[in-house]
Amino acid sequence: MKKYLLFILSVFIPLLSFAQETQEVGIDQKIDQAFQPISDFFSAIVFFEVAGTPFVLILLVASAAFFTIYFGFPNVRFFWRAIQTVRGKYEDIEKHGAAELYGEDGIAQGQDLSNVDIEEHIENLDVDDNLAIDGDIVDTIRDESSAGEVSHFQALATAVSGTVGNGNIAGVALAIALGGPGATFWMIVCGLLGMSTKFVECTLGVQYRDVGEDGTVYGGPMYYLTKGLKAKGFATLGKIAAVVFAVFCIGGSFGGGNAAQSNQATIVLKEMFNMTGAASGFIVGIVLAIIVGIIIIGGIKRIAQVTEKVVPFMAIMYVVACLYIILSNFSLIDDAVALIVKEAFNPTAIGVGGFIGVLLVGFKRAAFSNEAGAGSASIAHSAVRTKYSASEGLVALLEPFIDTVLICTMTALVIIIFNFGGAFQYGGDGLGAVMIGGESFEGAGITAKAFAEYIPYSDVFLTIAVVLFAVSTMISWSYYGLQSWKFLFGRGKVADLVYKLLFLTFVVVGASASMNSIWAFSDAMIFAMVFPNMVGLFFLFPVVKKQLTRYLNAIKLKEQAIE
Repeated sequence: MKKYLLFILSVFIPLLSFAQETQEVGIDQKIDQAFQPISDFFSAIVFFEVAGTPFVLILLVASAAFFTIYFGFPNVRFFWRAIQTVRGKYEDIEKHGAAELYGEDGIAQGQDLSNVDIEEHIENLDVDDNLAIDGDIVDTIRDESSAGEVSHFQALATAVSGTVGNGNIAGVALAIALGGPGATFWMIVCGLLGMSTKFVECTLGVQYRDVGEDGTVYGGPMYYLTKGLKAKGFATLGKIAAVVFAVFCIGGSFGGGNAAQSNQATIVLKEMFNMTGAASGFIVGIVLAIIVGIIIIGGIKRIAQVTEKVVPFMAIMYVVACLYIILSNFSLIDDAVALIVKEAFNPTAIGVGGFIGVLLVGFKRAAFSNEAGAGSASIAHSAVRTKYSASEGLVALLEPFIDTVLICTMTALVIIIFNFGGAFQYGGDGLGAVMIGGESFEGAGITAKAFAEYIPYSDVFLTIAVVLFAVSTMISWSYYGLQSWKFLFGRGKVADLVYKLLFLTFVVVGASASMNSIWAFSDAMIFAMVFPNMVGLFFLFPVVKKQLTRYLNAIKLKEQAIE
């Protein structure tokens, strides 16, 4: 405990001294002024346009559509199978292997087992040159039955906590404020397509992970880029892409996974406690950083233990509140849905830029929220206990559905129903802020006003929800960033400490800077991860196909044995 206290004090004593020296001139403003040029610089680089559209969005949507078609709409076909996997229905074969349980020596890859003798199949296994028995990479064969640190549910909870955050509350409000109700339609489309991308990247995350001597798992795009591309004969390209991804992932952990979250938590806390002053955001940031620091010291097991309790609670709490508001205005639901569809193709929001504008707003906010294509979630999913990498890929496809199709859509319906009374004008000031009752609101503040219209004391409820969303996202992203940091700088304790110091500093930066600069930087860092990650996905998606077939055949072998 003493070393934990020393660690926390080493972060915050210098920051408190800085606050004392600069409070008279406004520490929040100083931090924002210093951060704005950095935000603008990275945003301009990442969101370069092709034919008036950011290329990164074209890449995301086109890739998601390709994977959806190539894998035969896995977001639909394997939805129930994914739920069964999370529930632990196939835990026996994932822990021991179907062949071991049912007395066979192996499972045929890529072939239908329904009308074929299993023994005959085993003698004629078609094994890829780059794969060994049971799908293992030749140079990383190990006993997978004991590999992994968390269960399917814990891995899903950790990854969902990294995606279900204030992007669902503040991000949706920002999308509607800028693009109007039509942005909701494109958010849903992006979420459904993103399920396929998430499936691919999380399967690869487990397939190419490293397991240390102490059982600690190291996984994510850094590893499937290096190992997977090396197996394909592109070792140099793999190393370069892995390093680039790790750098951007660290930036993403500081931005979208950290600063953007503390920024929105600070907005609602300052509103609830009527905090003013030049250092109010800084003070809130210090408190949040202490809370996050205590949790992240424990590593992925501590994080998983926290998220598996916090995430279901906060998600259920928030969804119930949304459903209460939506069902209380049942007669307006069809009007809201009709408006969403109409505005998706014929937007009227001021300054949105027509059809392409509203489409981009929706896709941008959905991709930021569910992170499909960014590769970040595969880092958390890599830690799962399983012998079948595709099993976790199927579990992962549930994330965009939970995050975007369900929670984001509910938030959008609440705000749209609220605005049927003409509370604010879609488009606002063009930066995400709108005028409600003569006051300016942005992000989570807009959602808070919508909740306050229908739920007494909702300011307390939403403040708790926003803070829980923020903290859970920050602790999950601290793990993502730390894994990338370890990949670049080694797995020593000193390297860990340096990263955690920097991470906690960005909690304070996010709480102090303006929403516009923080979210621009966060968007840039999250979307920058897409470029190197997609290199791995397009080289390695055939491996995913083989692993999917292998897992489905294992399930079929079990079902045949039971029959």
